[in-house]
Amino acid sequence: MPLQNRVTPEGLLIATEARGTLMGNRGGAIHNEKKQIVRPFKSRQWITCLLEFKSRQRVVMSPRLYTELFFLDEATAFAAGHRPCAECRRMDFLRFLDVWPGRVAGEKLLVDAVDRVLHAERMDADGAKATYREPQELLPDGTFIREEGGLYLVRGNWLLEWSPSGYAGRQQRRSGVLAEVLTPWSTVACFRSGYVPGVHRSADLLE
Repeated sequence: MPLQNRVTPEGLLIATEARGTLMGNRGGAIHNEKKQIVRPFKSRQWITCLLEFKSRQRVVMSPRLYTELFFLDEATAFAAGHRPCAECRRMDFLRFLDVWPGRVAGEKLLVDAVDRVLHAERMDADGAKATYREPQELLPDGTFIREEGGLYLVRGNWLLEWSPSGYAGRQQRRSGVLAEVLTPWSTVACFRSGYVPGVHRSADLLE
């Protein structure tokens, strides 16, 4: 039986046989000794990591160690509210900080300040996924939206429908329609400033 450690663009944790292309965590252990999820996060440090790094070996959901989470791709991780790891994804982490909204060139930006903003943007006061609305045609590639119950990645002129195993269909992006945006506002601003998130290879098959 698969563990409940796969992350959706809405930030939910689901159990699925489908494998992810990135790993991550939410600041510590969010599972119990039976490998069951008991809380949505441990701290505001939600990161995304490589599946392999320096030959390190881990047993998934070991007692008292951080909970390994998995993502279809980087765009999914960003939509859920995660950011690149400062260690195993150092270059992506620095690229992300370089285009962080409001950053002054040459100014040192503390990662804790970034995590505080993302934590405020990823969920509302009740702990539910925070969303906002923007015109669909103005959203940059890599952004996720929710529409009629489906989860869609913005890519070119299309909206690609997300599934745990890959992108399963597409529909035309429309003008004059307000989209319910899942990706945190500050992360979308990074996309607008040049950060291009990684997308699962299944997206290429729909073009």
